[in-house]
Amino acid sequence: MIELANVHKRYGRYEEALSGVDLHVDPGEFVFIVGPSGAGKTTLIRLLYREELPTSGTVRVAGKDLSRMRPREVPYFRRQVGVVFQDFKLLPERTVWDNVAFALVVTEVSPKEIRRRVPAVLELVGLRDRARMKAQELSGGEQQRVAIARALVHGPPLLIADEPTGNLDPTTAWEVVQVLVDVNHRGTTVVVASHAKALVDALRRRVVELAAGRVVRDEVRGLYVHEA
Repeated sequence: MIELANVHKRYGRYEEALSGVDLHVDPGEFVFIVGPSGAGKTTLIRLLYREELPTSGTVRVAGKDLSRMRPREVPYFRRQVGVVFQDFKLLPERTVWDNVAFALVVTEVSPKEIRRRVPAVLELVGLRDRARMKAQELSGGEQQRVAIARALVHGPPLLIADEPTGNLDPTTAWEVVQVLVDVNHRGTTVVVASHAKALVDALRRRVVELAAGRVVRDEVRGLYVHEA
């Protein structure tokens, strides 16, 4: 599903955000990317959906070499990768239904197919009864679940989340992470960049730790901080 080989990412002449990163993620895995601020987590995440390109090295996602991908191929590739952000990125004046359907409208999915897909994905995240509410009327946790629904509505095999619980209280954060776990149980590969120690420790999934742009730990059933 994901293959990074000797990946370097530099900004300008001297700032190296990633340095010699190797990473392999199999289909169906749930992986936490952890590390302090500035470790390179967000840069790594942005490489996975081709928001950034590596300075050198290879990034392959869903069988595609992202450096060799033509610009016209990028929108089609991104339909295979759902992305969830810390700040939700919803249209606040639009309804929950409209926010999720928008991802289909812009890719010219038929109205009939939209009417089929949107209720199904809202059911998955537990928000079918909120479909006609405006996004701004929802709680933070509900807004993040809308964002997850929007990321999943194309049925992507890979879901990437960059600090998805960063703006949420612990109880709400746990509810959101449980949605991600459910999505993973249904077969979607999930990669989450997170500072949420309690959540990482509770789930005991694979943990990849970055420090100064390098992978310093890759542990199955890991904790946020490595056990001595």
